[in-house]
Amino acid sequence: MFDNVRADVAATLDEIREAGLFKPERVIGSPQSAAVTVTGGGRPGEVLNFCANNYLGLADHPEVLAAAKDALDRWGYGMASVRFICGTQDVHKELEDRLSAFLGQEDTILYSSCFDANGGVFETLLDDRDAVISDALNHASIIDGIRLSKARRHRYANRDLADLEKQLQDTQDARRRLIVTDGVFSMDGYVAPLREICDLADRYDAMVMVDDSHAVGFVGAGGRGTPELHGVMDRVDIITGTLGKALGGASGGYVAARREIVALLRQRSRPYLFSNSLAPVIAAASLKVLDLVEKSNELRERLAANTALFRTRMTEAGFEILPGDHPIAPVMIGDAAEAGRLAELLLERGVYVIGFSYPVVPHGQARIRVQLSAAHSTEDVERAVAAFMDARAALEG
Repeated sequence: MFDNVRADVAATLDEIREAGLFKPERVIGSPQSAAVTVTGGGRPGEVLNFCANNYLGLADHPEVLAAAKDALDRWGYGMASVRFICGTQDVHKELEDRLSAFLGQEDTILYSSCFDANGGVFETLLDDRDAVISDALNHASIIDGIRLSKARRHRYANRDLADLEKQLQDTQDARRRLIVTDGVFSMDGYVAPLREICDLADRYDAMVMVDDSHAVGFVGAGGRGTPELHGVMDRVDIITGTLGKALGGASGGYVAARREIVALLRQRSRPYLFSNSLAPVIAAASLKVLDLVEKSNELRERLAANTALFRTRMTEAGFEILPGDHPIAPVMIGDAAEAGRLAELLLERGVYVIGFSYPVVPHGQARIRVQLSAAHSTEDVERAVAAFMDARAALEG
């Protein structure tokens, strides 16, 4: 059968390449860190890494690695089961309790990824009597999760409170209404106006859900994310997030929410019921990550300093960077092929970044999404800026 399809698939791949939208995967032969070793393509050897979600530099932190090694001996490699059969260990319950306390929520449930967490919420809580109101730039996992539910689907323009209020007014006949937003929008680094969203939710009797994957661990005074930043930790009903970015960088996700919501998810959420438990080694290492995040602001302060330095230097050099102070610093290029070529030139100059283009971002808004880390030194940041300037000159020449 596939022989009849092969030519069509190959033609689609050719179209992707010709449009400059093909996304090659670079191979690294070292741990995730501020510098990594590229084993093939472009410029093999050690390069500065400015495209990972390793915000706090904990992916190769010695205390996290030690906790993971100890966990292998104590808890084993994997559970080989789902949670309700024989896949729950003490370490899973301990991590859920710690996340609940850290995020100021009543309970937490672990998933194999935040994609699965978002995929398991809407179908469980909402049906055709309900409405979900979603920010237009929400993550793909939210979009897919909403599609799995039978709820009426409404969308409001990115961070547009007037449009959100209109959607709330238009859905007052729904049994339940859920407003859902990214805490930080991953392609732009923009932060959602959560206080105002919660105000509207209170006015129109709606629930609020936030995917805080690009904020937890480093946004807010204690690293508790955008609800802490906006002073609404007690007003957000559902928080989803990942252990695969600032909180260690491995994998795993969670839903932290009202107690009754988590209890229902344990009974009805399909990605939870039908997926193997989070590996115990990840759960144990994540507990150590929370220890590090809670005991000191040093990593958050270093990340903020690196972010400010890069944004300032790049702006002075004449690059267009979307405004803000988040460590996601999108360098806007526009043309997809040009963004891809610039990324190749930067790799040749020892800086590993990726060009983002359609369908990840809209047509005509291709960019290099630079991601700063606490693991970067001041010298690393200055080298990256110099490489951008040199690569731009080569591209224009």
